[in-house]
Amino acid sequence: MGSTSFSPSISLSPSLSPHSSKFPNPSPNLFLRSHSSFTPLTLRSNQTRYRFKKLPSSNAPNFLVAASAKAEPLKVIISGAPASGKGTQCELITQKYGLVHIAAGDLLRAEVAAASENGKLAKEYMEKGELVPDEIVVMMVKERLLQPDSQQRGWLLDGYPRSSSQAAALEDYGIRPDVFILLDVSEDILVERVVGRRLDPLTGKIYHLKYSPPENDEIASRLTQRFDDTEEKVKLRLRTHHQNVDAVLSVYKDISVKVNGNEAKEHVFAQIDAALTHVGEQRKVNSGSVAA
Repeated sequence: MGSTSFSPSISLSPSLSPHSSKFPNPSPNLFLRSHSSFTPLTLRSNQTRYRFKKLPSSNAPNFLVAASAKAEPLKVIISGAPASGKGTQCELITQKYGLVHIAAGDLLRAEVAAASENGKLAKEYMEKGELVPDEIVVMMVKERLLQPDSQQRGWLLDGYPRSSSQAAALEDYGIRPDVFILLDVSEDILVERVVGRRLDPLTGKIYHLKYSPPENDEIASRLTQRFDDTEEKVKLRLRTHHQNVDAVLSVYKDISVKVNGNEAKEHVFAQIDAALTHVGEQRKVNSGSVAA
């Protein structure tokens, strides 16, 4: 019989007669049946869990084959202060890992526009100029995370939860990320990034006077600045952000990864990529240990 290769990490134990008293119990061995003998195949892997299925054939011997169980997709939460570069990193993460990007603010607006049940409830508060209660937003987030695309591809939850109560509510629903990524940027750099931001009202493009200046004088002449992009107001926003992050970290402290966000975006993503790769490898190892 020609050689047959199996992957990954499968070792072949010696052939034994089916009539031998030493013939092993069929579990956990996998058997390849030939015309006159059985060769038990013992699967050994620290990283992959297997399921077994039988492939029917009318003319050839029957084979049992092992198919690698699909690993669960990644579940990630990312947090960062205003101007921390979180939006850029979310784009890079979704491009590489194919995760479903979910931002609570975008989700809220989409639910209101779609006139869903949660959207109608939220709209009532928004029309009064009141904050939408946590329980409504948490329900929106929960339902989005349980959609088929999020379950199949994994998800990247952007800037949410923002308080310990929101994090606790997600926990109550059994929703917990594999990793909580925090973009850590010094206050001086954040203030510089925010104060220098400008908006082109004609195209909607965002510029920065130092890091991404306009292409010509015509564009420069029409740029505007957000009313709250001042040093005084950004420092107030940062203070609130730090308080919220500290509260959320108390829930996710055992799975949190702090990333140096002061560096160029490529270097920041390299840190995030390394963290996500490590999480994926650990899950494979843990999955293999459970299977063993």
